[in-house]
Formats: sequence, C-alpha cells, structure tokens
Amino acid sequence: MPHFICVTCGTQYSESDSAPERCPICEDERQYVGWEGQRWTTLAELQQTHQSLVSMEEAGLFAIGMQPSFAINQRAFLVTHPNGNVLWDCIPLCEDAMIELIQGIGGISAIAISHPHYYSTMVHWSHVLGCPIYLHAADRNWVMRPDPAIQFWDGETKQLAGGLTLIRCGGHFDGGTVLHIPSAADGKGAMLTGDILQVVQDRRWVSFMYSYPNLIPLPISKVQRIVEAIEPFEFDRIYGAFADKTVATDAKAAVQRSAARYIQSLKQ
Repeated sequence: MPHFICVTCGTQYSESDSAPERCPICEDERQYVGWEGQRWTTLAELQQTHQSLVSMEEAGLFAIGMQPSFAINQRAFLVTHPNGNVLWDCIPLCEDAMIELIQGIGGISAIAISHPHYYSTMVHWSHVLGCPIYLHAADRNWVMRPDPAIQFWDGETKQLAGGLTLIRCGGHFDGGTVLHIPSAADGKGAMLTGDILQVVQDRRWVSFMYSYPNLIPLPISKVQRIVEAIEPFEFDRIYGAFADKTVATDAKAAVQRSAARYIQSLKQ
C-alpha cells in the first residue's frame, strides 16, 4: 500500500489502500487546501517527475532542495561533523542518488525538524538512512505517519552530536524549533531556522508569523519568547527555509531589530 503525500504541503501519511479524505495540516489556518481541492501523490511518482538539488552553503553545511518546485518547496540542510552528521528539516523527495551521496560522506546520526510543515517524508528518510527523528513533543499531534523512529523531546533545548543544539522557540507552532551550529560562519555561529524566524526579501531582517500564506501575525508575547529563547546563543548567520534566504552576517542583531520593529508596528 502506498504512503500518500499531500500535493499542497508535502506531508506523507501512513500507508493506505486509497488516498486520505483530508489533510489536517492543510485544513489548519496556518496552511491552506489547494485551490484545486485536496490532491495527492506518492513518493514513487515524485521520483519520476522531480530531482534533488544540493549546494554547499559553507564548509560543513549543504542545502538540499528539489526541482521543479513542489508543495511548500522548503530546503533541507545536511550538517556534517566528525561526531555525526545531522539532517535538518526534510524535503518530500527522497531518491537513491541523494541517499548514496549522504551515505558516501558518513550517513547521518539524526534527523531534526523545525515544525510540522516540514515533516514531509521524514519517516522514509529515517528508514533508508537508519537514524532517529527528533521532534518537539508539543507538536506530537501533527505527526501524520507515526513510527518508532520518532523520538519526542521535551523542555527548551536538546543537545545533538557535534555541539549542535535544538532550541524550542514556539511561535509558528508550539514546538517550533531552531538549530544552533556553533562552528558555522567561521566559528561565529549560525542558526538554521526553518520559518520559525523567516528570512524576508530584505535579507538584513527576519519576521515572525503564525501563518505565512494567510498573513496571520504572532502576538507580541510570542515574538518576545522567540528572541529570549535564542538570546543565550551566539550566531552571526541565519539560514532560512527557502533558497537564498540567508542573513549572511550580524544575524543576532538582525533578530533583535526585527523583533523591535515588529512589536512597535503591533503597538501602533
């Protein structure tokens, strides 16, 4: 039986004889059902029509995408380290060539995901690469393909191999998480943020939203919590969810001034 994939959000579901009637991820107000109605595909079909893209963002950090564009079209990241490589976020497409590339540089020790919109085919990735998936427990109810490989963590931070830290920020989702890489950006540190902190068109800034496609803002208290959660960590760079959406330098100050601008706008 196939594991159907939602065409609009890219989420893969537990195997079934026929496509699910609905996608709760898309029916939530943070997402949307496609204008043509609920549609489904499978990984086998994606492997016939799409291909993976990989690029080196900096030493030890690779971005993974797919073309042509599909669903939300986020990018994943492969963080390499002698103590264990980590896959951050997932894309719906998982194909043999990409798996061979990852295995050729040591495989991965863990998958970690920022929030439910990027769960995609995480269980398939986990099975073929033989590693656990770390998700924050606050988002447990959004898992559409349960599996023993998924390990839920509680609290505000979780340490991974290579000095990496998962940080719960909340905001976009209750368990919204970012990943701190202290060795990145020439030792000044970097954050992989999905769209918990969204790098905007003016890449000197970020923004904070409850729903991006439906333009629902976060309340001031949620924005303040995000800033407070990452305050203890040093970072000079932010890699966002989409291609080329990177705050290349002075990123911690960018978060602070972006939050101040956002909060001031809500107060007016």
